[in-house]
Amino acid sequence: MDLMGMIADERRRLADLVESLTPAQLATRSLCDAWTVKEVVGHLVAAVAAANGPALLLLVRSGFNIHRANARLAARMAHRPAGELAGMLRAHAENPFRPPIVGHAGQLTDLQVHGQDIRRPLGLPHDLRGDRLRVSLDFLVGGRAVGFVPRRRPAGLRFEATDLDWASGTGPLVRGTGEALMLGLTGRHAALGDLSGDGVAELRTRVS
Repeated sequence: MDLMGMIADERRRLADLVESLTPAQLATRSLCDAWTVKEVVGHLVAAVAAANGPALLLLVRSGFNIHRANARLAARMAHRPAGELAGMLRAHAENPFRPPIVGHAGQLTDLQVHGQDIRRPLGLPHDLRGDRLRVSLDFLVGGRAVGFVPRRRPAGLRFEATDLDWASGTGPLVRGTGEALMLGLTGRHAALGDLSGDGVAELRTRVS
């Protein structure tokens, strides 16, 4: 499976999306905490294009709190024009950087999840690829999704996709589209209403 090819294509597709958005759309609140759509894009650009020196300096200034440093880096990157962010995504589309622990599956998942953080509030179709979505779903329930899913969240639940040949786990059922399962597993409350089954109530308590 060519994960790097998938990642490169997702970065280019995101660049195309960014260039198609209006200033009002870029300023829309995303599904991701307090970030705007443009700040989500800034995070995805920073994840692959930020120089190590500035990133390390921000980490130090944030008291070595990775999440705080990440938020500051995303906000700083989001000050750039949208066209420049799109250009950086294309320029780094084939960057082979492999993050520790989560690896390329984590990078692919980051792109797909944050892509939905952007598209859902804007009412845009998700346009996710089934083979890539399966990679992310396997990653999210596989126990190595550090920073994406607490180990406790999927434990003891059965997840079944209605639009993909994919299922995982045993226990009370959580059923929905692959996209809704991915977002529910990563704590997006907006997707929980799209899920069904006797395990949804328990998943909701773990997301809250």
